[in-house]
Amino acid sequence: MFSFFAFSQEFTLIGKVVDEQQQPLSYVNILIAKSVVEPIEISSGFRQPKGTATNDDGTFSFANLEPGTYKISASFIGYKTIEKIIELKKDTAIETLVLIEDSEALDTVTITAKRPTITRKPDRLTFNIENTALTEGSTLQVLKSTPGIIVSEGSINIKSSPATVFINNRRVQLTSDELIQLLESAPANSIKSVEVITNPPASYDADSGSVINIIMSKNLVTGYRGSVAANYTQGVFPRYNGATSHYFKNNKINLNVNYSYTKQKINREEENSIDYFDTTGNIDQIWNSDIDRNTKSETHNANLNFDYYLSEKTTLSLTSTALFTPYFKYRISNNTDINNANSVFLENFTANNLSRDDKFNLGTDLNLRTEFNSGSSLTFNGHYTTYAYNRDQNVFQDNQNNPDSEFKTIANQDTEIYTAKADYSLPISENSSFDTGVKLSNIKTESDITRLDIINGSEVINTANSNAFDYDENIFAAYVNYSKSWDKWDIALGLRAEQTDVDGFSPTLNQTNTQDYFEWFPNASISHNFSDNFSLYGNYKRSITRPSYTNLNPFTFFINENTTVEGNPALQPTFQDHFVVGTNFLEHFTIEAYYINYDGAINEIPRQDNTTNILAYTPINLDKTVDFGFDFLFDIDITNNWNIYFATSFYNIKEETSFGNDSIDLSRWSNYTEMTNNMTLLEDNSLSLNFSLAWVGKNLYALQIIEDRLVTGLSITKSVLNKNGLISLSFEDLFNFQDEKRTVQYLNQSGRQNINIDNRFVKLGFRYKFGNTKLNTNERTTSAEERDRIKDLQ
Repeated sequence: MFSFFAFSQEFTLIGKVVDEQQQPLSYVNILIAKSVVEPIEISSGFRQPKGTATNDDGTFSFANLEPGTYKISASFIGYKTIEKIIELKKDTAIETLVLIEDSEALDTVTITAKRPTITRKPDRLTFNIENTALTEGSTLQVLKSTPGIIVSEGSINIKSSPATVFINNRRVQLTSDELIQLLESAPANSIKSVEVITNPPASYDADSGSVINIIMSKNLVTGYRGSVAANYTQGVFPRYNGATSHYFKNNKINLNVNYSYTKQKINREEENSIDYFDTTGNIDQIWNSDIDRNTKSETHNANLNFDYYLSEKTTLSLTSTALFTPYFKYRISNNTDINNANSVFLENFTANNLSRDDKFNLGTDLNLRTEFNSGSSLTFNGHYTTYAYNRDQNVFQDNQNNPDSEFKTIANQDTEIYTAKADYSLPISENSSFDTGVKLSNIKTESDITRLDIINGSEVINTANSNAFDYDENIFAAYVNYSKSWDKWDIALGLRAEQTDVDGFSPTLNQTNTQDYFEWFPNASISHNFSDNFSLYGNYKRSITRPSYTNLNPFTFFINENTTVEGNPALQPTFQDHFVVGTNFLEHFTIEAYYINYDGAINEIPRQDNTTNILAYTPINLDKTVDFGFDFLFDIDITNNWNIYFATSFYNIKEETSFGNDSIDLSRWSNYTEMTNNMTLLEDNSLSLNFSLAWVGKNLYALQIIEDRLVTGLSITKSVLNKNGLISLSFEDLFNFQDEKRTVQYLNQSGRQNINIDNRFVKLGFRYKFGNTKLNTNERTTSAEERDRIKDLQ
């Protein structure tokens, strides 16, 4: 039965589990842990256990074990757990383990679902959902239920600021829309907790900002499980999504494969009004436009996670994420009326824009992690991304009083990202730890655009609006972290240093943009618990936001002859200083005061040229942006099955910048309020409900005033088929108050925009899981931080 090699010093252990009637028991959880020190005790002195489950005949086995002393435990629902100590000196078959029924447990079986719990630290909020009803939905539904997170069409925010999403401390490699598709199709039954990190430690890249970190449960037992899911969404148009996930683990490998397919048509309607001024500053013409946008797409998304256990303490992991969009059709219909200052009609034009895109995005990580007997660990990671994007565009403009125009553009973008990093973690004591690491990244992007004017049926190259752009970025970073807890104090200190070299070159314009800078990024958190009902804390972090590769691209994309989207190769990075002081008291209450200073905030703003009557959406650096305010938070369990989280924030945003000899200084107070309800119903807690509201008051953003909005969502889930199936029903924008209304009013700029986004919908979904459905998983989506700055061509 055994093969033995004297030189290997690795042995095999087999055994069998039966009940009191000597009948074999299958799917019994078996854990084995090796002793760290001698002598040993049952409850302490062991390494992290390895796990498996018994087969149909009750047998189990462990291979590649080092000689030594081990503790084996066998547990199964309705039976008393049994533990044994063995000395392993050779291949061994242990005596049969007999599990005895737990009579107390079998007399009355009560199923109690845990409630989500909230843990607060100075730099983060942790929302624990393991073994709660929330794990029966999708990952996106979990984020919608997490305090402080707001999910709206195409964005995931912490309050009103965009959040960076990580899974198991690795940034997700997709754009916002792609990320939402992925999270919507991914089941949540593997999630342990969600961390809302407002002050990420120095181990995170300096451009992380606020972070959402999804922590996945660890898989200890072997076996196979899988799931299939389908969703139907009805908005203005129907949308479809199908997904499947498969997990397999034995003593040597852990494999996770996910695939999803999405077919959708998204509608967007706009009403735009622009006041163009004459040289005296009076209104010359008023342009009123009705714009209808439809986006039809088909997307394939695949994710692979593979772990190979080289030894008990060393793991080699391969992670790959692929996104393929073979069909993307983008249609814009524009109808513009031009009136004089007295609203008397002058002329009209229509413009039709049809674009077809295809996109391929593949990212792969290779990770090697080893642990040492001291408790320290060393991790090496290498990453490669290839991203290809192509767009063919055709624009036809029918002008009432001027000659018609027609043109085509062909745009391409190819990006390659390489990163390598090493991280070392050392637990100094039970109450303190030290981390350090280095990282090197290289990003290369090649882009080009060709405009072809259609003149008398012939295509003529427009050299003035054709261009090419090569971008090369190198970043070298190093960091240290230190944390310590003692008595009633907690402190965390970190320092990150990054050297950045950027070279952007346009061969057609013979224009070069070079950036070379070295920056320090400190962060600190401290807290003191005066009592169980009162604590104070404070934190500080400096971070950076680098321009996206596409924003640096000097290309001009024409929505029509009078509306363009332009890059800005002169963009500089944004530096952010974030201060917070707060208190937790009476268990349920939190009050915070914060101050954020942005030096050179990057915003895409509409800029109207009153001479040419052209509106250009252009990213710029604002000279200064300040955001400060006060947050009040409250969470409580009303009953065992009903939790309420409430938060309100009163804040002021101030933006300052200059345009040539003119300067602008705008500021505004606003309010953000949210309330989330989580409920579980029925005796077996198989019915769950989540209802959320978020009020986003009239606020200032990118030199524009955005009117009040109310973001609402209701989701209901019901487990069926012995909890192997799940039916979900959700509604978004219940009160039809989520659309945006924007106003531009400063200097010689005057415009109004009403945006009706396709964010009011109902969704019906079903998921079925099969195999050993009691397994947990260590599913991960890994990524390189630089991928987040990939943007689609406009």
